[in-house]
Amino acid sequence: MADPDLRDLDAFVAVARTRNFRRAAVEMRVSVSSLSQRLRDLEERLGVRLMNRTTRSVALTEAGELLLSRVAPALRDVGDALDLVRGLREVASGRLRINAPPPAVDLVLAPMVGPFLAAHPQVDLDIVSESGFVDIVGGGYDAGVRYGEHLAQDMVAIPLSGPQSYVVVASPDYIARRGRPKHPKDLLDHDCIRARYSSGVMHDLEFEKAGQVVKVDPPAKLISTNLNLAMRAALDGAGIWATLDGYVGDAVKSGALVSLMEDWCEPFPGPFLYYPSRRQVPPALRAFIDFVADWRRRTTSRS
Repeated sequence: MADPDLRDLDAFVAVARTRNFRRAAVEMRVSVSSLSQRLRDLEERLGVRLMNRTTRSVALTEAGELLLSRVAPALRDVGDALDLVRGLREVASGRLRINAPPPAVDLVLAPMVGPFLAAHPQVDLDIVSESGFVDIVGGGYDAGVRYGEHLAQDMVAIPLSGPQSYVVVASPDYIARRGRPKHPKDLLDHDCIRARYSSGVMHDLEFEKAGQVVKVDPPAKLISTNLNLAMRAALDGAGIWATLDGYVGDAVKSGALVSLMEDWCEPFPGPFLYYPSRRQVPPALRAFIDFVADWRRRTTSRS
């Protein structure tokens, strides 16, 4: 015969503690008849009488006293454990692992980290910066960051930032020596600073203007995945560099770098935070999702 479940034991403890079926039924929000039936079922499953009951009184048998002495503390422990787990819904805590490409880490996530950790001191962030595509579920991540064209359809995605833009820059010295390109194909006659992905692929540079898309594969005077090195080389006049505007905005404002072909550099949607579709989102991830939404509202209102 099947073992009793927790509801059977809860019913037994309630009656044993109150010594009254009616008061126990009120506590458990059930009818007296259903509570009485549950106790009879429990006794049948155990094969032993637990209570002697009359219309006026309830008394535990020796077996009932033994069961109560062991079960009541255990049920209190179960209740405490359930309350503790339910409390996790209210307080964000634990480790939150996010996988993201370097530009998203540098330009979008980095400004958020300090304020988020200050708002949620019980959360520990583990952010891994990788340029290649990663299976976040297989890799043990709570969430990942990608641009829209690379998002899997079975993922929930929310925007992390507003639109971004690529810019093409070079130093004033380089432009004085080599001239200013006006069309993407002009880059084929220039020295360029380019990046190769961790997969070994060096993608074409893609430009768009009024719906016209142009891809070019210009010669690379320097190939590097290190942004500091690429920036230094561009500042020193080594070549033309196509990169996200967030990396070179200050240098362009100061005149250390010159923005080129601006009419071919149209904005595109920024990165998305994505995570597996699930009914119960981990509290730390839920806190970060809510933080991102509030962050975007505040930064949009300031712009």
